[in-house]
Amino acid sequence: MRLSQSFIPTMRQDPGEAEVISHRLMLRAGMIRKVATGIYSYLPLGLRVIRKIETIVREEMNRAGAQELLLPILSPAELWKETDRWDFYGKELVRLQDRHERDFCLGPTHEEVITDLFRREVRSYRQLPLTFYQIQTKFRDEIRPRFGLMRSREFIMKDAYSFDQDETSAQRNYQRMYDAYCRIFSRTGLQFRPVEADTGLIGGISSHEFMVLANTGEELIVFDPDSSYAANVERAEVVPPPARSPEAQKPLEKVSTPQTKSVEEVSALLKVPSNRVVKTLLYQTGNDEITAVLIRGGHQANEIKIKRYLGLHDLTLASPELVGKITNAPVGFVGPVGLSGVRILADHAVSTLTNFIAGGNEPDLHFMNVNATRDFSIDDIGDFRQAKAGDPSPQSGSPLQTARGIEVGHVFMLGTKYSEKMGATFLDAEGQSHPAIMGCYGIGIGRTAAAAIEQNHDEKGICWPMPIAPFQAQILPVTSSEAVHLASEQLYDELSQQNIEVLIDDRNERGGVKFNDADMIGTPYHIIIGDKGLANNTLEIKDRKTGEKVLLPPNQVADWIKDAIKQHLHTQS
Repeated sequence: MRLSQSFIPTMRQDPGEAEVISHRLMLRAGMIRKVATGIYSYLPLGLRVIRKIETIVREEMNRAGAQELLLPILSPAELWKETDRWDFYGKELVRLQDRHERDFCLGPTHEEVITDLFRREVRSYRQLPLTFYQIQTKFRDEIRPRFGLMRSREFIMKDAYSFDQDETSAQRNYQRMYDAYCRIFSRTGLQFRPVEADTGLIGGISSHEFMVLANTGEELIVFDPDSSYAANVERAEVVPPPARSPEAQKPLEKVSTPQTKSVEEVSALLKVPSNRVVKTLLYQTGNDEITAVLIRGGHQANEIKIKRYLGLHDLTLASPELVGKITNAPVGFVGPVGLSGVRILADHAVSTLTNFIAGGNEPDLHFMNVNATRDFSIDDIGDFRQAKAGDPSPQSGSPLQTARGIEVGHVFMLGTKYSEKMGATFLDAEGQSHPAIMGCYGIGIGRTAAAAIEQNHDEKGICWPMPIAPFQAQILPVTSSEAVHLASEQLYDELSQQNIEVLIDDRNERGGVKFNDADMIGTPYHIIIGDKGLANNTLEIKDRKTGEKVLLPPNQVADWIKDAIKQHLHTQS
């Protein structure tokens, strides 16, 4: 392709709207343009990347036995009401009415629609297993769209759905999709890690997120360097601390702690380690129900774990007004001693403490030497905190490490969550009816492109992995001489004839402008053609990512580029 005939509107300056690297570079490289908050147009360069990712996804989905279809974007409210998600999904669901005032939504995902298709068409176990997938635009009215394609209101997604007759078959399908995802992200040239995750709004039994590792990632994951265990911090299991001999209990003592609400402030005032201080968090868990959760200082409550333990969809911290009504104390001075009519949950790390410090349920007051059983009763003990670096791995016991990641894919074992509610059943060999066992599997196509940039860039621009680069090589004539023009055109024809995706910068621009744009666009190989090199019968090939340079005679360049591309694609296949 000729750059002079292409619409690649690069930008010289950083756009003010961009918050993260991928957003900034996609705008500057002329890949996307904003239409409205969280809504973008894909320009030709960006669409080339999207199509390449889609091709890899299609090939691996087909290889895994999934069948491609296309479901409607618009779906009726009745389907969503069957699964209770019309209300549960909340304001993220983009809702509208047709001219007859019937309610519809723009699909953020398609569990309801595909389950409806299954129940209408499938009757017998002989038709199972089935796995369907599509690549389609999705809509979610994000409360705060940001980061370009990372969190937008309209986005391209691959979603797949499996239907099986029993748990064993469903697990095989889940593993098949899990393996396909590993191949997809390997083929796109990304460093990634599958991690255990929460099921969130999709629901189901279990799930894994596929995280592209990047320092700019918005999610924190923990992993075991000595095993395959990895999970996001919201899902990661925290091993209970080992039992230890308790120290002798000391008398309960009230101490004045004026204006010291936080663990750090209390720890500093009383000159004790923060892990001797216990936070008491009050949550509204029903119309008239309050649950207290005790978390040790230095730890953070994990509301997803708490919700899962209590069997709740929503969990809300009690308002300061309600806290005051229940405890007669402001937030920051709440403790378990003397709490009445409140269910008390304690994290494992709290249950092993003796003589700890907690709020005194009075303004500017804390208790010292608090002990469970003697001073208050714990109703339940469990894992209610977020994992962190240094916690023992649940698999090997080695200290967990942390890394930042960007979620690009998610696989869910749904079980019968949707099939039971929607009556998606089949008849077994004895004629008995059973709900289908389901799984669902999503990949953010645009998000994968953005994550690739977050992982592959430098101060000059993008450094695309070869499999998803918009072009594989770029020819940069640096002067306007006839010799340079002829050599550039000859090489362009030769590379094109060998089916190499090549971009030639044939614009009437200075060499510096061409180099800057080439670095911004991020084509893996730059071929620099100038009068000085031609005089020495050499062309310069620069590896965009490493900066390494090779000088070759013009008649050897095409074969060298072809072999280099083949090596890249073979390594990442």
